[in-house]
Amino acid sequence: MFDSMLLKRSLRLLSLPLLASATIFQNGQIRPTNYPDTTISLDSYGNDTEWHRYGPESPELSYKGRWDDRYISWWSAPGLKFGFQADNVAITFGNYTSAGVLIAYRLDGQDWMLTNVTANSTHLLIDPSTTGWNLTTSEDGLRTFELRVTNWAYGVQIECIHLSGSKGTLVKLPDYSRRIEIIGDSLSTGYGCTLEGISSWSWNLAYGLGDTEFSVTAYPGICLADSSCWGNSRGQIYQWKKTCDTSGRAMEMFGPNLTDAPDWDFSKQPHPDITIINIGTNDNSTHDNVTAEEFKAAYIALLTDMHTIWPSTKIIVKSLWWGWNKVGSTWVQGTGFYNEVQDVVKHFNNGSLNKMGEVDGGFVYYYNTTGIMQHNDNSPVYHPTDVGQIKVASHLMEYIRLVFGWEFRATGPEVQHQTLYCSIFLMFDGFVDAEKQE
Repeated sequence: MFDSMLLKRSLRLLSLPLLASATIFQNGQIRPTNYPDTTISLDSYGNDTEWHRYGPESPELSYKGRWDDRYISWWSAPGLKFGFQADNVAITFGNYTSAGVLIAYRLDGQDWMLTNVTANSTHLLIDPSTTGWNLTTSEDGLRTFELRVTNWAYGVQIECIHLSGSKGTLVKLPDYSRRIEIIGDSLSTGYGCTLEGISSWSWNLAYGLGDTEFSVTAYPGICLADSSCWGNSRGQIYQWKKTCDTSGRAMEMFGPNLTDAPDWDFSKQPHPDITIINIGTNDNSTHDNVTAEEFKAAYIALLTDMHTIWPSTKIIVKSLWWGWNKVGSTWVQGTGFYNEVQDVVKHFNNGSLNKMGEVDGGFVYYYNTTGIMQHNDNSPVYHPTDVGQIKVASHLMEYIRLVFGWEFRATGPEVQHQTLYCSIFLMFDGFVDAEKQE
């Protein structure tokens, strides 16, 4: 899906230390990325503030996605969620927090807020000035706090939760009754999108469905086959069963071949009802030389492992898109391992693709992505744009509704952040005039 020069350039960028800032272009204009500085000193914040401290092991805390035993986050869009009865919420981030990593967080159903955090620092994330702080329908003052890490390569370590005011207590929130798992590569992480993990189709799908727990076990450049691909020392057939991803920080902790990476404890979280897999574009690259037979064998082994570990999960296998090419005076969508992906699905369904669940007892479903995106939904770094990600998620939401009977439960809270850009039309003298929004 990449040309070789562009991918090498992108890979070099991914291997660099965290950049201090990024430039986001939106309709030809630069979007501000100078997010509020939320760092505080607990000792100097408020003369009479009494802080109640809760360690990262507190049972009231719900960790979303994959976190290790040191409360370090991994993979794409991992999160933390809890209820609280307090006026102020602050979090101290531990030594293994990536420098300047961008997090998204919110109060209740308010819009997401963004801030950069770093190691060994404390950040005040909720206080009486927070939008919506004075709005609640809860008689006992129970509020909800949620945090998500936006980048796949960087992470946070939770060291301590601090609450002050009111009762100053944490409250365990129940999980949603529906759960999905997404396994893939850069196409599932939001690579190249304005806010990365929280702009991905994976994110839009989970929050778009509403009331759905999710985990995104995906990393840019990774192959399905267990081979070295674009700086990833292992493939998903191996790594999906591990706690950590294949990032540089993972290799620093667990060795260049990740041989010391801890196994993921699949009993930590309920098994997913639905697992969506979008992987194979890196295997299909001439750079990595994974043969069609190796790819098929790895895919069949992956699905067999999943069915053994998660016997009740329904697995959606997505066809691969491989960019768009000019043919004559128009554009044509490319594909990757088109027949091989179908052969894998047929292997589990007696020769059927089981697109709509027509195979009795079938647990693998084929989802054809052809036609969902067009060439202008493909960004200059050969990944879906923000709009492309939304289109992929929207179609998949409807597929899940039709095939599995999942009704949409998101009825208002923001899903994709910072989408309120538009032209403002002014009417005068019977004419319409359009002004660019600053």
